[in-house]
Amino acid sequence: MQRPKVCVLRTAGTNCDQETAFAFSKVGANAELIHINSIINGEILLDDFGILALPGGFSYGDDIAAGKILASELKRKLGDKIGKFIEDGKLIIGICNGFQILVKAGLLPGNDALAQEASLIINDSAKFEDRWVYLKTQGKCVWTKNLPDVIYLPVAHGEGKFIVGDKLVLERLKKNNQIVFQYCNESGALSGYPHNPNGSMESIAGICDDTGRILGLMPHPERHIEPTQHPRWTQNRNKKTGDGLDIFKNGVEYIKKHF
Repeated sequence: MQRPKVCVLRTAGTNCDQETAFAFSKVGANAELIHINSIINGEILLDDFGILALPGGFSYGDDIAAGKILASELKRKLGDKIGKFIEDGKLIIGICNGFQILVKAGLLPGNDALAQEASLIINDSAKFEDRWVYLKTQGKCVWTKNLPDVIYLPVAHGEGKFIVGDKLVLERLKKNNQIVFQYCNESGALSGYPHNPNGSMESIAGICDDTGRILGLMPHPERHIEPTQHPRWTQNRNKKTGDGLDIFKNGVEYIKKHF
């Protein structure tokens, strides 16, 4: 079977593209680093890929707001192409800055008008938060199939506080099981700072669209694909993989099965 193709989208300021591509390649995909201009000008066709990955970093220096400029480019220059990509049943993942981009482009939580309904704003601590966090997993997302109830991943962001403009949006997320990750303590109970590093509403760390095929999350799964990346790996030497690897594996296995 042909290895699924992953488009790891990059532009000025993207800095987690290599790690994201490596994570996908480790679970059986052909991941390519693609500059957005190559898709805009037609040199590379988005249709040729089964997964679109928006990695972390500081796209365009996070001018105006984190991810805002690249979100505008996606919506205005690639809106039709991405719309077809989604209609074809393919997958999208946005990590950290990628999550900020998906939300500000209106692709998450997702609505027919691609109107922005949520945002990721400056952390309550008013500083860059760089640490490991526990995440409660739930929801109906393709990317999180069979994950443990609690996983451990690193965060590194200054604008990660998830908010909605209307409480009805939050109720819709709950009703549709679109809340995929929530910050928690080691036992899985929702908790405040420092377990919730940014003050997100409902401790939200990641959400999906109503199809379960588009995922955005602030923590970095690509930074915990090997057990030795865990800060306490020597205490659990029997662990074979990092907690983030199965997220990428689920995406690749889905494309193998359906395309």
